[in-house]
Amino acid sequence: MPLFKKRTVGKPGEWYYCLEHKKVEEGPECPAKDRFGPYATRAEAEHAMQTARDRNLEWENDPKWHDAPAAGATDDD
Repeated sequence: MPLFKKRTVGKPGEWYYCLEHKKVEEGPECPAKDRFGPYATRAEAEHAMQTARDRNLEWENDPKWHDAPAAGATDDD
């Protein structure tokens, strides 16, 4: 067991949305794997989940990522 626990020190003015606790934090309080950010404002962090949904929808409907099958190509190839 380590003597000292390594803790990420937050910076004032950087906002994060914690996926684990479902709350906004100033400075990273939780591990990076459990948060979105940094955001410039608290309001941006509060809307992190909606921003993620909007970006996912945009990506799912982006024709550059979903090319049409080549002419004459079938699933049996």
